[in-house]
Amino acid sequence: MELLEKLKHLELNVKTLAEMKDTLTFEEIEQNKRYEWEIRYGLFESIQIVIDISCKIVLTYNLGNPKEYKGCIQLLQKHRYLSKELSKKVISMVGLRNLLVHEYVQIDNKKLYEYLNFLDDFITFANEIATQLR
Repeated sequence: MELLEKLKHLELNVKTLAEMKDTLTFEEIEQNKRYEWEIRYGLFESIQIVIDISCKIVLTYNLGNPKEYKGCIQLLQKHRYLSKELSKKVISMVGLRNLLVHEYVQIDNKKLYEYLNFLDDFITFANEIATQLR
């Protein structure tokens, strides 16, 4: 999947997560495990897309040799693909992704629901990257 397709997929994911945020209460998510899973997977996949795009750009444009996902984000910031403010937020996303993958049992549903308040960060990422790729 090429970068622009991945960006479109990310936007679709964010739209779906935003619809969930707008239509579901925290109590409904607590009571229905399926909703919790949908949010977990939606966030995980969206963060993974951000990571994939970031590392692909670093590789394609030979921006450096990162040892971990966080390094891809740092290199994008260093080379002005991402703003400093956004790169900090994206690095936090990588941390959330790691929790979702490795320590899923420990994520509190209230915090999971609150992560839906930060969907704009995904859109900002897509916009900053799209601007740089033009």
